[in-house]
Amino acid sequence: MNIALVAHDNKKILMENLCIAYRHIFAKHTLFATGTTGTLIEESSGLPVNKYLAGHLGGEEQLSAQIASNDIDLVIFLRDPVAPKNYEPDIHSALRLCDMHNIPVATNLATAEVLLLALERGDLDWRNIVR
Repeated sequence: MNIALVAHDNKKILMENLCIAYRHIFAKHTLFATGTTGTLIEESSGLPVNKYLAGHLGGEEQLSAQIASNDIDLVIFLRDPVAPKNYEPDIHSALRLCDMHNIPVATNLATAEVLLLALERGDLDWRNIVR
């Protein structure tokens, strides 16, 4: 499955820790991430990541294009609901596209863990039929 990973600046360490903790699951799938987040994930977990541009430089649009093409099966976007910065990616259009294409989305750690465990159990295998 194709998994997209995005994190606001205040959530990047949390994303790194998530990828380390669930490395055994992520290793079985193809990962995509915005530029800085992808580099941090690769360095901290050793997982290979296909990197988009930084979110504010077009990475959001690259992700949205893949979602619109139904090429992404799961999105984990650890966002900072309290203090997002203007220069951080605003991926609301990507989230809207996920809703249109029935792509599971997690915007916090609790939901990300639930979706990753569901992925490991095979609960998201229906995505292979949709694609």
